[in-house]
Amino acid sequence: MPAADGFRMPGEFEPHRGCWMLWPKRPDNWRENARPAQAAFAAVAAAIHASDPVTMAVAPECYDEARTLLAPGIRVVEIESDDAWMRDTGPTFVVDDSGHSRAVDWRFNAWGGSLDGLYWPWDRDDAVAGEVARVEGVERYRAPFVLEGGAIHVDGEGTLITTEECLLSDGRNPDLTRTRIEELLRAYLGVSTIVWVPRGVFRDETSGHVDNLLHVCAPGVVALSWTDDREDPQYERSAEALACLQAARDARGRAFEIVKMPMPGPLFMSADEAAGIEAADSGMSRQAGERLAASYCNFYIGNTRVVFPLLDPAHDGTARGLLTKLFPGREIVGVPGREILLGGGNIHCITQQVPVSGNGTGGANGNAR
Repeated sequence: MPAADGFRMPGEFEPHRGCWMLWPKRPDNWRENARPAQAAFAAVAAAIHASDPVTMAVAPECYDEARTLLAPGIRVVEIESDDAWMRDTGPTFVVDDSGHSRAVDWRFNAWGGSLDGLYWPWDRDDAVAGEVARVEGVERYRAPFVLEGGAIHVDGEGTLITTEECLLSDGRNPDLTRTRIEELLRAYLGVSTIVWVPRGVFRDETSGHVDNLLHVCAPGVVALSWTDDREDPQYERSAEALACLQAARDARGRAFEIVKMPMPGPLFMSADEAAGIEAADSGMSRQAGERLAASYCNFYIGNTRVVFPLLDPAHDGTARGLLTKLFPGREIVGVPGREILLGGGNIHCITQQVPVSGNGTGGANGNAR
């Protein structure tokens, strides 16, 4: 297992040698045959590429359209997938003190399998992590349990934060106890301290991914989605998380510095937006008027930039200002995020960083054109 081999998951703020994304295409999740989402993904890729080299994985039939829309210099690799959430279907990279990296390939079942998964089948998504590891030229650990990258945040120094709502959900690993899940997290990610918060963002269809609720910005520093509106269902969720974080200590014994990040909106799907989504038998459901799980904590930390979603003119500026204080050495870049939000996530959900390491081919083995 990775920890026994001397590997750990680094913090997202540590140096990267690249970033992976997946091209959206399924018409029962992305409106108007995913055209608006593709433009949004291309904008996110261009913003990140100025900081970290970006690889976009695309289905073979989408190669030409992706190459046309993506900025020059962004690598395009042919990999089949069921949807476009690289954070959850891609590998989690771990590193050792000698500068080597390997990939952890979690089992994926569309956020809940046959019980409450969002679509079926999901076999191509479950194979994405192995394909990314192959292209990167790194060895891979196939984990024996279901987990998505968006379900965890780490500080690179032994601390992991997750939600009970997600990792203890019946649709993922019903036969595993909380104690056993903690053992596996320690074994596969090289962490020692696990901080549980109860729930994620209200109406988050991933069953409360932690990456939509908060973001670890540096060791001991956490940005937390927050609203002061006690009538908003999110207030209780954020207050619970705040209490847990205030009571906890990280792996180095530090109390957390918690920065409250305002919630956008509330935001809701419009009738026009819902009308552009095709009905299907895959299990997906999108309805006009449903609340969107919007969060400014769903951002990407690059080597020289932080790329965050623009979601609400009333709060975009405040979010930018807080990120500027949290990341004084990085440029803060906002990219319109509503089209990504309509599909169920945002910028952090559609990206996966590749940490700097001393091995790997950097993609020489990929089927790129």
